[in-house]
Amino acid sequence: MIEETDRADTAWPIVDAKDHNSVSVFKPEALLREARRQRSLKNVAVPEVCVLDPDGDVVRHLKRSGTGRRHEGWACYHTELIAFELEGVGEVGIVGCAVGAPFAVLVAEQLFASGCRLLVSVTSAGQINPIGPTPYFVLIDRALRDEGTSYHYLPGSIFAAAPDPGLLDRVELAGRSLPEKLHRGSTWTTDAPYRETEAAIARARQLGTLAVEMEAAALYAFGTTSGNPIVCFAHVTNSMAQTEGDFEKGEADGAMATLAVVAAAARAWRDEAEILNKR
Repeated sequence: MIEETDRADTAWPIVDAKDHNSVSVFKPEALLREARRQRSLKNVAVPEVCVLDPDGDVVRHLKRSGTGRRHEGWACYHTELIAFELEGVGEVGIVGCAVGAPFAVLVAEQLFASGCRLLVSVTSAGQINPIGPTPYFVLIDRALRDEGTSYHYLPGSIFAAAPDPGLLDRVELAGRSLPEKLHRGSTWTTDAPYRETEAAIARARQLGTLAVEMEAAALYAFGTTSGNPIVCFAHVTNSMAQTEGDFEKGEADGAMATLAVVAAAARAWRDEAEILNKR
């Protein structure tokens, strides 16, 4: 038996034999078609602005307040899409508890295949480089690729950058009026939150990341290859439970602050679209 370490052509599976220019055999449109058939669902487009809410706090708030409804056309096998009205934006769709890079991108692929035109992700995050008292938001402009999903979309690199820097500029400008402080910078995306060792944290800090989260690198890699606009925020609420009383998000478990951030991003995206349409 030939040991893998003895083979000259052995490479790591996560980066080896990836043809990033090839189309996938398995497509989200095909899965959604079969899900609609099996469940007798109408082919109804999702709202053009959609949100990923990995912690589920906003979804729970909408359900408690009775201001959200289950979207009748969402055909995902693993999640439900809640539709609600957001002041100044209109109808928005939100998926809760899509935690981690693989799950987030799976849902993102299906959302854009279902009519989404802007995806906003707002996830709680641990503080890496302290820049002020928590909680606050980080508008993520690039994310350290310490997960696996992004490597299926883009060749290897240290960071995955936001697909549309110009959109981020507009979001940052819109975010200046938010009630909770908004910073702009990089984060560390990891698949293994319980392997955030001192050495790993030190490396992420040395690379200038502000916080650690679990989705942004993969979402930005997908957005870059697909051309879909995606904006990721980290809601920095904790220092990885190193102090008692950590993870406090504010009013309604941070739901109100998160919705304000989503509204700012959606307005910036629409302003950019209007400018492009006038050219």
